[in-house]
Amino acid sequence: MTPVVVSHALLACCLASLAYAAFTIVRVAIFRMPDRPPPGFAPPVTILKPLRGLEASLEDCLRSFCEQDYSDFQVVFGVEDESDAAVPVVRRLIAEYSERDLSLVANDRLVGPNRKASNLANMQSAAKHDILVVADSDVRVTPDYLRSVVAPFEEPGVGAATCLYKAMPLGGLSSVLGAMFINDWFLPSVVAMLAFEKLRFCFGATMAVRRDTLESVGGFSALAPYLADDYMLGQLVSARGQAVRLAPFVVVNVVHEPDTATLFRHELRWARTVRTVRPVGFALSFLTDTLPLTLLYAAAAPGAPLAPALLGAALLLRALIDAVVRRRFAVPGPCRPWLVPLRDLLSCVVRIGSFLGRDVEWRTQEFSVHPSGRLSVKKRDTP
Repeated sequence: MTPVVVSHALLACCLASLAYAAFTIVRVAIFRMPDRPPPGFAPPVTILKPLRGLEASLEDCLRSFCEQDYSDFQVVFGVEDESDAAVPVVRRLIAEYSERDLSLVANDRLVGPNRKASNLANMQSAAKHDILVVADSDVRVTPDYLRSVVAPFEEPGVGAATCLYKAMPLGGLSSVLGAMFINDWFLPSVVAMLAFEKLRFCFGATMAVRRDTLESVGGFSALAPYLADDYMLGQLVSARGQAVRLAPFVVVNVVHEPDTATLFRHELRWARTVRTVRPVGFALSFLTDTLPLTLLYAAAAPGAPLAPALLGAALLLRALIDAVVRRRFAVPGPCRPWLVPLRDLLSCVVRIGSFLGRDVEWRTQEFSVHPSGRLSVKKRDTP
C-alpha cells in the first residue's frame, strides 16, 4: 500500500471519526431519560449484592442501598467465605439497620468459572421477592434508586431493566483516567448506540429481572460459564421475546485504580469482553479514537494543509464531549480537559492490545475467553 493510499485512508477515517464525535455530542445533548415512575407502583424487591474483598468506599456504597426510600425491600449480601474482608462491613450494616431486612449468605459453591454469577446463584435461594435487582459492589445510589429501577416493570412484557452509570474517581491519576473512560467513552457511546438499536443487554452496575423470567432462562447458573454475565442476561431475556428497558436512573460507579498497571488490566479485560460479545461494533469502535487518528494522519501526511485543522477539530470535539456529558448527566468531580489526549491515547493502546490475545485477568484468576464468550480457567487463585 503506497503512502498516498495510506494517507487518504487515514483522512477518510479522521473525517468519519469527527462526524461520529459531532453526532455523539448532539445525541447526548438531546438525550432524554425514561419517565420517572408514578408514585403508586412499588412492588416488593430483593437487592442482591455480590461481594468479594474490601473495596475502596465499600461501606458507603453498601450503605446507600440500605437507605432506600421504598416500602418493602430486602438486601442480600453474598460472599464465598466467612473470612472475606467484606464480611465485617456487612455485619456492621446489618446491626445498624436492624429494622431493615438485611442478610448475609456465605457459600463457596461454584456453578461455573464466573464467580460473580456463582455467588448470585448461591444467594438466589435467600431472595424473598419476585423482582430481583443485582448491583455491583462499587456503585453508589440515592434513596430514589429502587423506585426508579422497578418503573419499567409496570409495562407488560418487560423482563429485565438496567441503568446507565457515570463514574466518580477515588484516588490519583489512574482513578481519574479510569473514570474518564466511563464518562467520556462508555456513556456517550451507549447513548449514541440507542439511536440505532433497541437495548438487548444489561449493564453490571444494575441489572433487574423478574424472578420467573430469570428461572425460565436457567437462573444465574446459566450466566456462570460466561465472562459478560450482564450482557448475557439481557440477551437471554430478549431471546424469550421479553423487553429489556432502561430505567430512569444513572448510578455512580466509584472508580479506584491503585496504579496504571491495574487500570490497564481492568480495561483490557473490559475491551476483550466487548470484543467477544459485540465483535462488529467493537471492530468499528476505532472510529472513537479521534485524537490518535488525526495524529496518525498528520504523521502519514506531513505538511498536509488539512492536518492542523483536523487536529484542532479533534481536540475541540473531544473537549465538547467531556463537557456535554458532564452537564447532561451531572458527572461528579472536577473537569480535567487537559487529560483528554492522554485518556484517548491510553484507550487506543488498550484497543490494540485487545486484539493481541484472548486472556483476561479477573481478580486473582486468569481466564481465556472463547469466541462464544465462555470462560476457561488458566490459573487458580494465588494463596
